[in-house]
Amino acid sequence: MASTSTTLTLPVLPLDDEVVLPGMVVPLDLNDADVRAAVEAAQAAARSEPGKPKVLLVPRIDGTYPGTGVLGTVEQVGRLADGDPGVLIRGRGRVRIGAGTTGPGAALWVEGTRIDESVPEPQPGHVTELVKEYKALATAWLRKRGAWQVVDRVQAIEDVSALADNSGYSPFLTTDQKIELLETSDPIARLKLATQQLRDHFAEQDVAETIAKDVQEGVDKQQREFLLRRQLEAVRKELRELNGEQDGEESDDYRARVEAADLPEKVREAALKEVDKLERSSDQSPEGSWIRTWLDTVLELPWNERTDDTGAYDIQGAKAILDAEHAGLEDVKERITEYLAVRKRRSERGLGVVGGRRGGAVLALVGPPGVGKTSLGESVAHAMGRKFVRVALGGVRDEAEIRGHRRTYVGALPGRVVRAIKEAGSMNPVVLLDEIDKVGSDFRGDPAAALLEVLDPAQNHTFRDHYLEVELDLSDVVFLATANVLEAIPEALLDRMELVRLDGYTENEKVVIARDHLLPRQLERAGLKSDEVAIDEGALRKLAGEYTREAGVRTLERSIARLLRKVAAEHELGERKLPFTITDGDLRGLIGRPHHVPESAQDPAERRTAVPGVATGLAVTGAGGDVLFVEASLADPETGAAGLTLTGQLGDVMKESAQIALSFLRSHGAELELPVADLKDRGVHIHFPAGAVPKDGPSAGITMTTALASLLSGRLVRTDVAMTGEVSLTGRVLPIGGVKQKLLAAHRAGVTTVIIPKRNEPDLDDVPAEVLDKLAVHAVTDVRQVLELALAPAASDARPEVPVAA
Repeated sequence: MASTSTTLTLPVLPLDDEVVLPGMVVPLDLNDADVRAAVEAAQAAARSEPGKPKVLLVPRIDGTYPGTGVLGTVEQVGRLADGDPGVLIRGRGRVRIGAGTTGPGAALWVEGTRIDESVPEPQPGHVTELVKEYKALATAWLRKRGAWQVVDRVQAIEDVSALADNSGYSPFLTTDQKIELLETSDPIARLKLATQQLRDHFAEQDVAETIAKDVQEGVDKQQREFLLRRQLEAVRKELRELNGEQDGEESDDYRARVEAADLPEKVREAALKEVDKLERSSDQSPEGSWIRTWLDTVLELPWNERTDDTGAYDIQGAKAILDAEHAGLEDVKERITEYLAVRKRRSERGLGVVGGRRGGAVLALVGPPGVGKTSLGESVAHAMGRKFVRVALGGVRDEAEIRGHRRTYVGALPGRVVRAIKEAGSMNPVVLLDEIDKVGSDFRGDPAAALLEVLDPAQNHTFRDHYLEVELDLSDVVFLATANVLEAIPEALLDRMELVRLDGYTENEKVVIARDHLLPRQLERAGLKSDEVAIDEGALRKLAGEYTREAGVRTLERSIARLLRKVAAEHELGERKLPFTITDGDLRGLIGRPHHVPESAQDPAERRTAVPGVATGLAVTGAGGDVLFVEASLADPETGAAGLTLTGQLGDVMKESAQIALSFLRSHGAELELPVADLKDRGVHIHFPAGAVPKDGPSAGITMTTALASLLSGRLVRTDVAMTGEVSLTGRVLPIGGVKQKLLAAHRAGVTTVIIPKRNEPDLDDVPAEVLDKLAVHAVTDVRQVLELALAPAASDARPEVPVAA
């Protein structure tokens, strides 16, 4: 096949996103400026030439034109079906587009070369087979669409080129596929291309029909399953009626309850799976009751319920509530106020949820008993406007208590955290994990390890309880953990919590708490009114200072309760008239003598430091700070009991501190003018009274050194001096912990002078100003400074007698 050299000059009629092939007849709208310009130009040129007006039909795709167009003749000009002016154009043959030229009218004129599309006769056999295949495919497609009148016309086409161009009417061809047909000038290649396009369409149709069939089968299955379930419900209803049972309430329809509940998507999917299992199980199966319990638990949880943080938007109001309900405790109040302020700013800036996590908090309140750790949790919830739940962890030894039991066990339940959320009725309560340091571990696991995920702000937004086995978001919960002993909390767990220390109250704070909180509560419990019995401030101060000695206020409250009970009983017996005001002078007659008289208030001869070898130290116990006395004595050389003896239930660290103190005095005795020769052959005995209480730690190092130095020199240790600090072999005084608690204990005990390590001086910032005003605190770096401050001047220059142990 060869192309002729016939050259044509034609006006261009561009077709936007449309392709016309030879043999096709298309109507065009003359309202289109390009169509009108091309038709008018063709009509103007036809006046001087025989035949119908001719145009060049060229597709315009995204502003670009292919290299091949179609010669079209204007068959008729009239009106379209909608009444608009239109033109009917028939495609005659392919034209290879050449250079632009000039012509009449406003249209674009180009030169083109007509392409010869004839097929040599006779046709090769493979072409005949190709024609048959195309006609068969086209006929099958037309019959499937019901276009029977077009089948005969396609069967009547014998020309290969016209048969291939006939596929231009196919609506399933894309514009790119039609352009490919247009630019394929070889009729046989074009017929092959049209046949392949028809084959591909049939393959796509087969896939689409298969998918539609599958979808229809799925829909039919769902409809059949729905019908069968309705029938099953009707049968069960009839059985219940036959057995005399009442119709099931709507609450028994778990599927309806799950679909009506406001559940997260994944939780809903898990619940519907369990409902499917429940519907398939028989009434006699024990699995049914397990599934119902699980579904009840899931439906009772407040998945999308949250209380509005009233305190989060009223910082001043929240702070006022905390101040009104708790005196002192400034550190924890400040931390809660900071949390509320940050939460308010996050909410104002649309940062309520960042990375799937909300703005919860995890605080550890560590302090001695009775300082208000547990009641503080209720105040925090009150200040924030949240629900409050207390979870008691004291004595818990089973890991399943935290994370829940697996559902394979009979009687399985969710863990305490999930139960707390259910009890609160919201996803953002204040949860108090009480006595977290009392958690134990045994063969059932370590509950403290299970708490690692609960109290980790980076993980608890996807907490999984073993019973629920769906994700529970705990990131908006405020966790407050309370503990008495910091060392009992595992380090990994402590690292996940923000530590807030509550070191106890000063005497003034105790008086305020007793007046504003304890007394009104105990008056109500004793059946008395505030205008009937009153306790003046002097009596409260004496109760706090001499009748109780504690970091918290529990014993103080018991003393107040005892006073009020005594007054109430005397009134009922007719021995006392009301109203009555209790003064400090009435205390002895009502509740007996004071139990904790300060050492400085005792007779000088009765004080513990009235003999050499006794020093006053400071320690921290589970009940807060306390005063610790150290006694030292030398054995009679004739007994032959050389060496160091330690008593008082001392730990290894404290025993080592005693060895260090003794070694320091032996090596530096001459420098300190001490008779260290007495230490060579005589046994040294150091005793810590209150022998039933275990003691350990390095902070009694300088106290033991002072006691031994007092023993050897015969100089008394000053009664008003207490000390704390670790000692080294070179006599350096090293830092220790618990300075605030120790200074509060010294203040309660009536001590006026305290010696601490120099490196602990910054810790004095945490000590209340009223306590520091009454204490003379000396920060030292060397034991020699300690001895100068603590030892009283020698009575005479004569060598004193060294006490001998009996």
